[in-house]
Amino acid sequence: QVELVESGGGLVQPGGSLRLSCAASRTIVSINTMAWYRQAPGKQRELVAAVTRGGDTNYADSVKGRFTISRDFAKNTVYLQVNGLEPEDTAVYYCNARTFRFGEWYDYWGQGTQVTVSS
Repeated sequence: QVELVESGGGLVQPGGSLRLSCAASRTIVSINTMAWYRQAPGKQRELVAAVTRGGDTNYADSVKGRFTISRDFAKNTVYLQVNGLEPEDTAVYYCNARTFRFGEWYDYWGQGTQVTVSS
């Protein structure tokens, strides 16, 4: 089991930047995949960025070149650097940890952090 706490969201103008943080309650070294999802009002939750245990990353097409996912194992924290923000990036951003144990996949979620892009 792992608990996740996101932070770093806020109100930012178009073109601005934020760094979202996801602090885990235990080591993230063994977690298969750490990811950021987002959900805008009236829309389904979508994958934004993910990083595997081996360090491979994956990004949604809409954020490639603007968002960067990274990890700090010493702090048990995953970051999402978001640059060049657009109004369409407005959403609640959720951290996800996916682990594989005893033949099953388990998903853990944080409570989310709001990102609002507006002038």
